[in-house]
Amino acid sequence: MRVLLIEDQHDIAANIWDFLERRGHEMDHCADGVSGLARALRGDFDAIVLDVGLPRMDGLELCRRLREAGHGVPVLMLTARDTLDDKLRGFAEGADDYLVKPFAMAELEARIRALQRRGRPAAGEVAYAALAYDPRTLTARRDGRDIALTRLQGALLDALLREAPRIVPHARLIESAWGAGGADTAALQTQVYELRALIDRPFAQPLLQSVRGVGYRIVAPA
Repeated sequence: MRVLLIEDQHDIAANIWDFLERRGHEMDHCADGVSGLARALRGDFDAIVLDVGLPRMDGLELCRRLREAGHGVPVLMLTARDTLDDKLRGFAEGADDYLVKPFAMAELEARIRALQRRGRPAAGEVAYAALAYDPRTLTARRDGRDIALTRLQGALLDALLREAPRIVPHARLIESAWGAGGADTAALQTQVYELRALIDRPFAQPLLQSVRGVGYRIVAPA
């Protein structure tokens, strides 16, 4: 894989670079947020390993700007912050996974490979109740309006549309977006909140329905 590492601590960056390069990955590196965002926007990377505490622009802002620009490249955030609120904020800004320092290099590579596998486009467009999603472009469409999604938002919508109008349980949605053991219900709720703001709130009738204590589903307008 082509991996962009955005990390300002030289020793950590060197260790990650050496390990992943020995494992056969093609590496690129930036040491601050501004140059990292510029490189991410113009590069064709399979994954980005992004530190949160960066000079000139922190990792959260970098990830947000990357997603606002329409880039769906998988992002693994590295941070010393391990509270639930910190993780939820990272997911809300568009991160796909979250690894707390210190970590084992083998786990880092396993997380990157899992993100890359989950980031591969599915077979094609899926639609229900005037809402469509194309996983190849990470774009939803409703009432003739195109809506750019992050990879996580797209994975959730894809799972919901493929099962619609049936209820998709929390655990299955988490596995669809993050893989086994990749997140929790709080992270799922954060992503669904963001997804609902994009596909429901600008329109007259909501389609994304919560089923308390069970999961979510896409329903046809009443």
